[in-house]
Amino acid sequence: MSTSQQPDPRDRPARLTVGVVGAGRVGPALAASLQLAGHRPVAVSGVSDASRRRAAEMLPDVPLMPPAEVLQRADLVLLTVPDDTLPGLVEGLAETGAVRPGQLLVHTSGRYGAKVLDPALRAGALPLALHPAMTFTGTPVDVQRLAGCSFGVTAPEELRMAAEALVIEMGGEPEWIAEERRPLYHAALALGANHLVTLVAQSMELLREAGVTAPDRMLGPLLGAALDNALRSGDAALTGPVARGDAGTVAAHVAELRKYSPQTVAGYLAMARATADRALAHGLLKPELAEDLLGVLANGTHGSDGTPGTDGTEGDAG
Repeated sequence: MSTSQQPDPRDRPARLTVGVVGAGRVGPALAASLQLAGHRPVAVSGVSDASRRRAAEMLPDVPLMPPAEVLQRADLVLLTVPDDTLPGLVEGLAETGAVRPGQLLVHTSGRYGAKVLDPALRAGALPLALHPAMTFTGTPVDVQRLAGCSFGVTAPEELRMAAEALVIEMGGEPEWIAEERRPLYHAALALGANHLVTLVAQSMELLREAGVTAPDRMLGPLLGAALDNALRSGDAALTGPVARGDAGTVAAHVAELRKYSPQTVAGYLAMARATADRALAHGLLKPELAEDLLGVLANGTHGSDGTPGTDGTEGDAG
């Protein structure tokens, strides 16, 4: 491959050597999936003991080396580092001359589009933003989960086909995201996935407090059905005491949460208010019931005995 000029990506060899900068949970899984498609991982960088162990498990026999050397060996480089680390890494690699003309440089940040790779673009690299909309465990199961996984794809128009082809080779489904919409796209995923983990963890803790011995078994079918209904029907799937306008039940919930898990009260109130707004707008919550419910939520919500409380840990439960 010539390093004196930038080749047309259509002229690249069908199979690529692959490098990974940042052996977190994402990079090794993507490299392993590319290996299944016939590409060849040749180098990986990792700093922590955990990342080195992960690389050894997911990419056996692939040597560990510094980032600059990874770029020297690979036609396709996956930059799989935390969002806040990415801009500085790209600038550093470009300034030190590590980036080679014609090299495919792929980052997996949800927040950023292709412009964060501009320093590498000026050095002749081909910039791609490929963000898998998936949560990763850092184990081989992640490779299987990529099958059918949507990827948020952002790239220069002339590289669009190359970007989409790589996603398809990893078993994913490409979804084009405009450069200026990347932060909104990422916020939407964080709202749905990251906050879901918090909600489920809190729910399991409360069920244990209530005496349930296997909260995961209890929640599994319920949450699976709720998720399926929400994806199919949107707001029409709303149910429960908030959507019905059962103000007394909601007040009783808050009183119990204050007593047993005061740190969850603020989150419960915030989600209940958002649910009430959506149920009211969708016609599920009757206006005559909404007034009492919203009053309960606005007051920091009265306890089950009708005494006013606050959003904090004080109130009728002490």
